[in-house]
Amino acid sequence: MRYGFVEESDRFILSDEGSIYEFMLTGLHELKTWADVRVTEAFCPLHYPSSFPKLRVDTDSEKSWLDVSFDWGDLADEEIVHVLRALKEKRRYYRLTDGRLLSLEEDHFRATAQVIEQLDLNPLELGQKPIKLSIVHAVPLINAEPSLHSALDMGKSLRHWLDDMRHPDNLDITPPVSLKATLRDYQVRGFLWMKMLSQYRFGGVLADDMGLGKTLQSIAYLLSERESESWHHPALVVAPASLIYNWHHEFNVFAPSLRTVVVSGDPQERQKQWDQAKDSTVDVFITSYPLLRRDLEYYRSHTFHAVIFDEAQTLKNAGTQVAQAAAHIRSSRRFALTGTPLENSMTDLWSIFRAIFPQLLGSRQKFSSMTPAQVAHRVRPFILRRLKHDVLKELPEKIESVHTIELNREQKKIYMAYLEKVQKETREVLDQAGYQKSRIKIFSALTRLRQICCHPGLFLEGYDGESAKLDLLIELVEEALEAGQHLLIFSQFTTMLALMAQAFDQRSWPYFYLDGNTPPKDRLHLVNRFNQGERSIFLISLKAGGTGLNLTGADTVILYDLWWNPAVESQATDRAHRIGQKKVVQVIRLLTQGTIEEKIYSLQQKKRDLIEQVINSQGDDLPILSEQDIRDILQL
Repeated sequence: MRYGFVEESDRFILSDEGSIYEFMLTGLHELKTWADVRVTEAFCPLHYPSSFPKLRVDTDSEKSWLDVSFDWGDLADEEIVHVLRALKEKRRYYRLTDGRLLSLEEDHFRATAQVIEQLDLNPLELGQKPIKLSIVHAVPLINAEPSLHSALDMGKSLRHWLDDMRHPDNLDITPPVSLKATLRDYQVRGFLWMKMLSQYRFGGVLADDMGLGKTLQSIAYLLSERESESWHHPALVVAPASLIYNWHHEFNVFAPSLRTVVVSGDPQERQKQWDQAKDSTVDVFITSYPLLRRDLEYYRSHTFHAVIFDEAQTLKNAGTQVAQAAAHIRSSRRFALTGTPLENSMTDLWSIFRAIFPQLLGSRQKFSSMTPAQVAHRVRPFILRRLKHDVLKELPEKIESVHTIELNREQKKIYMAYLEKVQKETREVLDQAGYQKSRIKIFSALTRLRQICCHPGLFLEGYDGESAKLDLLIELVEEALEAGQHLLIFSQFTTMLALMAQAFDQRSWPYFYLDGNTPPKDRLHLVNRFNQGERSIFLISLKAGGTGLNLTGADTVILYDLWWNPAVESQATDRAHRIGQKKVVQVIRLLTQGTIEEKIYSLQQKKRDLIEQVINSQGDDLPILSEQDIRDILQL
């Protein structure tokens, strides 16, 4: 009676379909163990298939589409649709048209059900005829469990595609010889990963740790694409406003053959930049997220070979106008660069992929029904993340980079007005008194220009505006803190350090502070507390803290402003990069674009190895620069 039999006269009758299935699966065998059971040939409620289902899956020649068909030798075509539907509904059995029950609990059927679910197949379509789906449907097969292979008959083209996706290192591609840099092994792997995804028109998130060269890998990728036959449109780089000129600088350094245009300024200036681009071949447009939103009509009307979204955590809220604008860019090759692809919730990840690869995670509703494990399984091939400790053996002891930022409108107005005044006065003193007698006055004026680049408040009393360089510093510090890094921030101007401290106080970022007024007995105590990890930021006056301190607790050094003497800067960076340091030290110099800072830095690099450029024989702080150097710096 346990299986639901009902006694009628001298018979026991079982009429419930589910009970019949259960009895035939287990009860009949159990009954045979304690009774003599005889069954007629006509009694066969269960169907035992002579073959099992196979999904035949392959790609087209371009590997853009997936061809899927279903094969089951001894089952009628009209039955296949219903069996597949039962599998998708996770039913235990299916009643065939002849009344027999087909058990769907065999391992092979379970594997088939998983494949149908993972490939997101519609049984109604699949049972009728071979169907064509986007290659995106095959993504779950990249990391599929071996047990699923029994339900699949994969074609050669699909197997080749899966091998590429699993092993991008196997691509027979090398970084372009025109790249003015030698990529480290992990950067070559990143370059190949981008090329592989690009080959199949997929998007990806390059999520390397800060300082591992996401920008350089992206430039190598774009340069390689530019030299390929598939290039027919320019590329687009979108970055925070504080980084657009840094991208421009990096392109000039590492890929000078690429013609880049920074789209910025007021509407008239941007229109002029676009008009000029029509008359010349532009390889890469660089713009900011705010301007992407404002100029969306322009960008929507153009097709781009590839688009790079830098600091893509900007796109983590899909409801913002910026995120929506990013999703409307016309490009089949889209990459996001971010060290923090997931900051608050899984929705951050969905929002970023909505901009670069919307088919991967589907609608928000579909995504919300996925478990974290399912999301991780799906996105794994499309996120490349390496931390510094993962590639420590490949890294140098010190990584140096330059971040360039454009002065904001108010800052530029002040700078240009004072530059004009300095240019006029310098011409006069050079003509009247000569260079040697005018050096102190000239360098005093140059210092004022450098102060304006740092923050006009260093030069103008009562200035209550903003500083583009300080804004950039805050962005870099925020990113570094999120990555768990410890920073030394140097400036030669104590008034600038005070402005940094004020900005950090407003954000509740704890820091240590050291300048020339810090008592000697307190210095060692501050250093020890920093090295022990009590706080993650140390603000230091370049001259007061540039020597004699052992700050191996730091892994990031930011030089906020340039010193005339490069050796002083080297001494400052060596506070962290010294014996006892077990981490890679990242050194970041901040420069303002189109100002004397760029010209001074360029001059430093040219004369860095000349001992007479390092110190003055008189022992003062004025650099040994020629009159021609001064004329070049001030464009006289």
